Amino acid sequence: MKLTEEAFTTLFSEKDLENYQLKIKYTDKFKPYNANVRYTKNSFQFNLSKKWRTVSKEIQIGLIQGLMLKIFKENKKTINIDLYNNFMKHLHISIPKISNDAVLEESFNKINEKYFYGLIEKPNLTWHNSIRRLGSYEYGTDTISISQVLDNDKELLDYVMYHEVLHKKHKFHDRNGRTFHHTKEFKQMERKFENSEEMEDRIKGLMRQKRRIKFRWF
Repeated sequence: MKLTEEAFTTLFSEKDLENYQLKIKYTDKFKPYNANVRYTKNSFQFNLSKKWRTVSKEIQIGLIQGLMLKIFKENKKTINIDLYNNFMKHLHISIPKISNDAVLEESFNKINEKYFYGLIEKPNLTWHNSIRRLGSYEYGTDTISISQVLDNDKELLDYVMYHEVLHKKHKFHDRNGRTFHHTKEFKQMERKFENSEEMEDRIKGLMRQKRRIKFRWF
């Protein structure tokens, strides 16, 4: 049985598999361990990074099931989804750390020592050019990426770095096939940053300065 078919029948025993067309494609157009699904009516194509080829079938099934739940807008939990989530939460251990930047490293080290007792392993650290996305943490590459708009404001840079290090440390919370990144507990931790309210006000000021562009956290 194909991966997609096994994922479907395990997840939706009440649905008729014959009513759906399920395809899987591995592509090098994605960053490592990324994936998405394209669908029209009852036809679904699951696009997976080529990195997934070397991952066990059981974990890939969990990934596909998670994408299926988003399509059908249902909440369910399976052993395979648990395996997938566990894989993603521990993936950073095996990822090479090959990207670095002196300014970002200085910010990371400062945040790591002050708020995490120096216990967080340094991830890949890169800049990006988007002014809509202040910062992001990518599980599949263990990379914190920061917008260059913050290069001249070291205090805001540290605040955004802290936010992304929180993502690296706490990963995500999963419940019934859904993942949550900015949980109540996460927001409580975020407020522990020194002068966090002032930092939020300064971000809003930066938004106004940049023509009210809506910034995003990842």
